[in-house]
Amino acid sequence: MDFFVNNFQVFLLIFARMIGIFFTAPLFSSGTIPFRIRAVAAVYIAVCIFPMISASFPPIPENMYEYALLIGEEAFIGVLIGFLLSVIFAAFQLAARFFSFQMALGIAEVIDPFSEIGITLVGQLWTIMGLMVFIAINGPHLLIMAGFESFQRIQIFSLAENSKDVMAAVIDAFGAMFIVALKLSFPILITLFLVSVVLGLLAKAAPQMNIFMLGFPIQIGVGLLIMIVVTGAIAFGMSSALYRAFENLTTFIRAFAR
Repeated sequence: MDFFVNNFQVFLLIFARMIGIFFTAPLFSSGTIPFRIRAVAAVYIAVCIFPMISASFPPIPENMYEYALLIGEEAFIGVLIGFLLSVIFAAFQLAARFFSFQMALGIAEVIDPFSEIGITLVGQLWTIMGLMVFIAINGPHLLIMAGFESFQRIQIFSLAENSKDVMAAVIDAFGAMFIVALKLSFPILITLFLVSVVLGLLAKAAPQMNIFMLGFPIQIGVGLLIMIVVTGAIAFGMSSALYRAFENLTTFIRAFAR
């Protein structure tokens, strides 16, 4: 207990980084999880890793102003770690939005309980599927391990010195978001495009047919059928994207040790 009291300032820094992770990381940042639960989880993880980190922790500034800045930096690092992973889930929603309009489902939006923003029905389905894949690949454990490694690699007051690496990681994350979204939605996009071409040819061949009204149920039916057929491939693509996101996150964290 005396060791904990004497190093309480170190514990607060660990807690600040963990609470930042839990407020932006996938699954943990969901609005359906109360703030109290997230705070308790952050305290629990901080208590678990505190004995392993405190001994090698750099000296804490005695100046109160510098210590307050340090807490803010630790919280920002945690937010950044969680954000770099949450971008992948934005890719899942973006992929669904790409073809939702072609399926005539783009107008129908619902409030996503996880991100608390309006998304399409298919986007919510893919978000839930992505969370299930995230849990299946042991994502929460990998996230906590990444947070633990960040304490070993990212030293205090080192964020400003590595600002270029931070900006590069954020830019790469957004670039990967569009690439992942396009790869996941491509089979459905190309199928719906071919359906639109066929409907356009029918409209030219038989002008008396009401292709506009006939096209809605056809596009919805074909889109749902293709989604069912490629569900396994979509889940595999999501798991690959999540693994790659964890690899990029690990590379980003280890870049601070150079």
